[in-house]
Amino acid sequence: MQRRNFVQKATLASMTALLSADIVFGASMPKYYLPLGLQDPDPFKMFDKNKEMVVLNDKPWNIEAQAHLLDDKVTPNTAMFIRNNGLIPDDPDTASWTLAIDGESAKEQKSYTLQELKSKFKTHTYQLTLECGGNGRSEFDPPAKGNQWTIGAVSCAKWTGVRLRDVLEDVGVKPDAVYIGYHAADKHLSQNPDKEPISRGAPMAKAMQEETLLAFQMNGADIPLAHGYPLRLVAGGWPASVSGKWLNRISIRNKVHDGAKMESPSYRVPCNPVAPGEKVKDEDMCIIESMPVKSLITYPKSGAMLKEGQSLNIRGHAWAGELEVAQMEYSIDFGATWKDCPIERPANRLAWQHFSARINFPKKGYYEIWAKATDSQGVSQPMLLPAWNPKGYLNNACHRIAVKIG
Repeated sequence: MQRRNFVQKATLASMTALLSADIVFGASMPKYYLPLGLQDPDPFKMFDKNKEMVVLNDKPWNIEAQAHLLDDKVTPNTAMFIRNNGLIPDDPDTASWTLAIDGESAKEQKSYTLQELKSKFKTHTYQLTLECGGNGRSEFDPPAKGNQWTIGAVSCAKWTGVRLRDVLEDVGVKPDAVYIGYHAADKHLSQNPDKEPISRGAPMAKAMQEETLLAFQMNGADIPLAHGYPLRLVAGGWPASVSGKWLNRISIRNKVHDGAKMESPSYRVPCNPVAPGEKVKDEDMCIIESMPVKSLITYPKSGAMLKEGQSLNIRGHAWAGELEVAQMEYSIDFGATWKDCPIERPANRLAWQHFSARINFPKKGYYEIWAKATDSQGVSQPMLLPAWNPKGYLNNACHRIAVKIG
């Protein structure tokens, strides 16, 4: 459908520009024909991504970064992961775009244009960590179904918008409100208009946090289409699936939201630990809320080679869901001993934190550098895989890079 829409709108001149070559005999092309050179979309051009990003799926698009691409303190669009459940909307019309607020626990139903949101409510900017609940899924054994994310489904951009709380209070929230659920303009893969690809949400306490935004800018510019233009929900520190893109409606619910991907086992883990491979009943699965403590070495790339006697400066980021990271450590002896390394305070609550260290190696040979973060409640990352779960969520094992001293 997206391809046909493009062909209908495209002119011979625009297709020539995209191909960077004159289409010889282009005037003879059948109506609505798309040249072969344009039939396989280039996601790196389409989404303005670094060519070292890794495409996991194209129906829907799911793309992750590599660790070294995430070295910036503020994640640029070029390195931001894409996680979709449905089809990206075609060219949203911002002039007619509205956000409706409804639901059993809304005192009244209201609708806001983008301009009304921007003019009626105070604008705020926060740097917020978003991580896919399945980040790290590829390491689980036995394997879990789903996109086999490694370490790159995380980002921490600057988001600008209005507080969801301010809009909900303008509508009025009944005392029995329990949850909010979002609805969006993306299309189900089946193209069935009666099906939503995803419609998740959050408890009222999360919806009312100062940092939970209805965002219309990312890093000081309009949000890129792949990341939710023209309006998205951003709820840092929780699975990124809570931060719905292409937002056009929010329901204030008197029960836990029951939209698509809210049902078990989606974005749920066993309420109690289970053995690897064990089947878990739907009623024994609990919704993921705050993400676990985690860290990532962003410099150097794994496989760095140094001369004997040469020290190495490492750096990276650490985050802990709703909490702060209180301590950062590294090990070069497979976790037998650990050394502290400095870690900065977050730019604001729910932003990741930056660490760095200078490492010396005792002699020639192969080493691994392991990074371990500990949150403000004293919980540390596991050295290897955490508890297994059927969907492969919440892998927060220590990140490791290889180094050779020669």
